[in-house]
This record gives sequence, C-alpha cells and structure tokens, in this order.
Amino acid sequence: MNRFNFGGDSDGSGSDFDEDPSGLPFPEPLSRTSFLAPDFDPATFLSSLTNRHQSLEDLRQELRSLEQLLNKELLDLVNENYQDFLSLGTALRGGEEKIEGVKVGLLSFQRDVQSIRDKVEARRREVEGLLNQKRQLRTHADIGKDLLDYADRVEELEYRLMIKNESTARDITEDDGSDSESDVYGTDSDDSDEEELGDGAAPVSLKRLQRHVQKYVFLTSIATRVGESHPFLLAQQPRVGKIKSTVLLDLKTALEQASHAGAKRDARTMAVLRLYDFMGEDVSAILALKNLKV
Repeated sequence: MNRFNFGGDSDGSGSDFDEDPSGLPFPEPLSRTSFLAPDFDPATFLSSLTNRHQSLEDLRQELRSLEQLLNKELLDLVNENYQDFLSLGTALRGGEEKIEGVKVGLLSFQRDVQSIRDKVEARRREVEGLLNQKRQLRTHADIGKDLLDYADRVEELEYRLMIKNESTARDITEDDGSDSESDVYGTDSDDSDEEELGDGAAPVSLKRLQRHVQKYVFLTSIATRVGESHPFLLAQQPRVGKIKSTVLLDLKTALEQASHAGAKRDARTMAVLRLYDFMGEDVSAILALKNLKV
C-alpha cells in the first residue's frame, strides 16, 4: 500500500513537479485503527513511522490534534446522553437498603447452613461411635466363640488321650472317623502289614497320633489369636500342659517303636519326626533321638 499522497494531476510533466512544491508526497493522516490493536505498543508504532518523511514536531502536532478530536467526541457523547446519566444516578439511590437486605438474607442462610452442618457432624460422630461399638461387640463375640471352641477341644483331647476318666467324659463325634480301640493299635493303612513289633507290643497308630498333634496345634493357634494372656486361657494352662506332655510321650513311644519296625523303620521314623516339627518341638525330637542311641 502506498503510504504517500501526491498532489496535482497525475498526467503532469516532470517540470510541473519542479515548479509546484504542492506536488511533493506528504504522509497520510494517522488512522484510529492503529491504536485499537490488542497488542498495541507505542515503541513499535513509532518505529513503523520512519518512512513518513515527517518531522517529529509535525508528528506531535498530529497526535495532539487526534487527542483533541477524541476528547471532543467524548464530550459530545456525554452531552447527548446527559439525561441518561442523570437517570442512572437516580436509579442507584436507595441501593444501600437493598444491599443490606441481601446481606441479612445471606447471613441468615449462612447460619442455617452452619446449623445443618453441625447436626450432620454430630450425627456422623454418633454413627462412628455406634460402628466402633459394633466392631467391639463383634470382636468380643468372636473371642467368646474361640474360647468355647478352645474349651471343647481341650476336653476332647483329654478324653482321646485318656487323661480324664471315661465315665466323666462326654461323647465326642469326630469328623475324620471314630477312634476305636483298634485304631489306637495300628489298624491304619500305613500300619496294616505290621502285626506287632519285635517285643510283642502293638504299634501306635500314626494317623491317630497325627490327629492328636493337629488338634493340639490348633489349640495353640486359638490361644495366639485370642491372646495367651487371656484369663480363661491362663486358667486352662495346667490342662493344656498335661495334653502336651501326653502327646510328646506318645511321640517318643512311636519313635522308639519305629526303631524296631524293620523295613518300615526309616519311613515311620521320618513320619514321627515330621510330627515333632509340626508341633515345633525340635528340641524334644533331638532328645528323643539321643535317648534311642543310648
């Protein structure tokens, strides 16, 4: 775009330009759109005017003229809408009362919200307390069930190990099969081919012994779950101690009998040692083996 205007007739000769100074190029007026750009920068704008062939004083004068024109247009706009400005001021009168009313309403709403929030928080704490109480009751109920199971299993083991008289023991139904007299003396499948040991004694049933060990270990797991310091468990310690001693004595007897089992000596010995290990009585197993060597 050409930034200059040329005066005179475009068809004039070169001599006309030499004689008439009005035919020289002059800068176009500054456009308002140049100042409306969102990224308008004064330094950038001034640097773009280097080719205007205009003195700095002329540029200042042109900018002042543009400013005066804008001020005049603004004044005319205010004068034309003067009545509207006055009516706007009148409409704003009494706004303080309306604002105060809105403020009072907001404060009331805030109090209501806070009241509801307090009720919800109180209800939450109440529900949380009830849930904690429910968990405690459930824990106590589980402990009670474990203690009843513990007592039943202690009594059952006492009966099976013949620690108590049979006349005072209750009838016990066993899920893994009845323990008859024949089961005590080796009628299991792993002992079926052994009629008797070298000294004439019937071998101890390893399956029956295994069941006794499992029941004893389950007793210890219940005690660990409930807590060995529980008063009821402490009161049962003498009975449990007798059960443990009897089971260890049976294991020792089975280990001694395994040493005279002939071809099944190694298999029966390893089976008994596994029962020792299952009970966590490695020390007792070592002592029993030493006694065998002696």
